[in-house]
Amino acid sequence: MANQDSTGKTLMVAFLLCIVCSVVVSAAAVILRPLQDANKDIDRKRNILLAAGLYDDARSIDDQFSAIQTRLVDLQTGQFSDDVVVGFDQRKAAKDPERSIALDSKSDMAKISRRENQALVYIVESEGEIDKLILPVHGYGLWSTLYGFVALESDLNTVAGLGFYDHAETPGLGGEVDNPRWKALWPGKQVYRDGTVTLGLAKGAVDPTAPGAEYQVDGLSGATLTGRGVTNLIQFWLGEDGFAPFLDNFKRGEA
Repeated sequence: MANQDSTGKTLMVAFLLCIVCSVVVSAAAVILRPLQDANKDIDRKRNILLAAGLYDDARSIDDQFSAIQTRLVDLQTGQFSDDVVVGFDQRKAAKDPERSIALDSKSDMAKISRRENQALVYIVESEGEIDKLILPVHGYGLWSTLYGFVALESDLNTVAGLGFYDHAETPGLGGEVDNPRWKALWPGKQVYRDGTVTLGLAKGAVDPTAPGAEYQVDGLSGATLTGRGVTNLIQFWLGEDGFAPFLDNFKRGEA
């Protein structure tokens, strides 16, 4: 009988301990959620600023980002949307059949399966005129989906910068998309030639004197599939199934 009482007490203590731990973990998750959300928002803003070449680590990120206007774009019409921007989660929208479209194998060059119906864009103005436009992009590389931003100059054809903030590519190979030296090769490159997205990665180093060099960026050594993925996601998102209709409307002042 004594052994049974001891076992019962042990189980009861273990059960109560589990309950207490569950309550503590749940409470911590609830309490820390606002802080986690705030940190994610700061990180998003920082990556947008970095892609556009506007980040200054001597100034607060919120202060720098106050010069950037965030708008929601309907990718089906190429027009600005009047829907609320605050709280819009583009990744969730891409997974929701009611807020995205399925892509067939021919159009899904970025290997994303579904494309959201709406996307956030970030506008930098100077003296009432557009200075830069920053667009979110994503697509599959070798091991993972790469998420990033591409920034365009006011002509909406010249690259101002590119940066990826989330991926799981191989360090030292595909992970070189994070290398500042490689990212520094993008500014000044051209996107469209005769209305077609031509920008992409070369198989090796780009010969600056070769025809079409302005549309090519040095390839990633030893990371052919990641490089191909970067080319595909750039060409998808700046193409007709991505932001091209919006960019055309924006140039004409009809967005």
